[in-house]
Amino acid sequence: MKKALTVLSLALLGQASAATLTVWTHFGENELVWLRDQAKAYEAKTKNKVNIVSVPFDDLTTKFLQSAPKGQGPDLIVTQAHDRIGQMAAAGVIEPMDKYMTSRTDLDKTAVQAMTYKGKLFGIPMFAESVALIYNKKLVPTAPTSWNALLSAAQKAQKSGALGFVMPLDNAYLTYGFTSAYGGYVFKNTGGTLNTKDIGLGNAGAVKAAGFMNDLRYKYNLIPEGITGDAVKSAFTQGRAAMMISGPWDIDDIRKQGIDFGIAPFPTPPGASGKWSPFVGVQGTIMNAYSKNKAAAAQFAKAITTADAQISFNKAGGRIPVSLAARTRLKSNPVVAGFSRTISAGTPMPNIPEMGSVWGPWTNAITQVSQKPGQNYSQILTKAVTEIKGTIK
Repeated sequence: MKKALTVLSLALLGQASAATLTVWTHFGENELVWLRDQAKAYEAKTKNKVNIVSVPFDDLTTKFLQSAPKGQGPDLIVTQAHDRIGQMAAAGVIEPMDKYMTSRTDLDKTAVQAMTYKGKLFGIPMFAESVALIYNKKLVPTAPTSWNALLSAAQKAQKSGALGFVMPLDNAYLTYGFTSAYGGYVFKNTGGTLNTKDIGLGNAGAVKAAGFMNDLRYKYNLIPEGITGDAVKSAFTQGRAAMMISGPWDIDDIRKQGIDFGIAPFPTPPGASGKWSPFVGVQGTIMNAYSKNKAAAAQFAKAITTADAQISFNKAGGRIPVSLAARTRLKSNPVVAGFSRTISAGTPMPNIPEMGSVWGPWTNAITQVSQKPGQNYSQILTKAVTEIKGTIK
């Protein structure tokens, strides 16, 4: 009888220790299938249960901020864009992950920085994206590694009737690599903390970058006036553009049109003090600060970000992994290899709420500096910075 009670007690103890995790995700189609498969493997290994709930990407942050403090939110979100990390951390609804991540050596440093807020890691990065120079190998056989080489290739393509190099100049996100190359920045980064009082979008480097963007249109005659992002993509997929700046989101359409393409960093612009460093966007798994299953949640979060998991995830949806080991094993994949280089050399888009005050004035300024030649770039950018500072509390 005593032995039977002991066995029963152990069985109940095992049941009591099993956790049921709720995971919110915006994944769809193949990526959702992948996540469910990962959950099944985790369940089989740990005896814990994982309930996956689909939530539209645009609703994730709002719903989580409202539900988490009430104990109604998920244990994990797979995945959250890093630019909302600051808002969530400031609200106290996400758990720092430092104590669960004993090693970060396999993770891209740019991705780790993106998921860090005020010195603390608030999510485990899973995949990243940035823009890069995408070139048509029929018109530009090899990637230009210097500005003079790019300009020469572009001018040669234009002589044959194509657009040599093209991008929308009114897009602050796409053009940030130029700003960073000349020494401009959004918020000064000091030891992982962004200083909202120090805005570098109107400094000497940013002014030089504005001049270069103006030159792309009026000095080098590369970018037609009024060209939009859709027009750029259309020209490239139709084989009418030799080079453009874009990201992984356009790769499927390029492939569908049979374009033989390459991916490379944009060369250092003329007279720039640093290398081209585009904005990087990262998505990672975040944990609910109110979760009652933190240890189990962390275990699952780490399980889906191993090198093996990231490789299978890439095959499911084509995302660029942040695991260095996964990238090495996928080095024959030109999309992974190409964008991994620009991600590692890039700058994480600011993850603090104050970034919301930046986009409008900055985009207006970037649009204005490329509208006609010989403008007062310093005046335009200084006005934008003043406006930004006026809206940041």
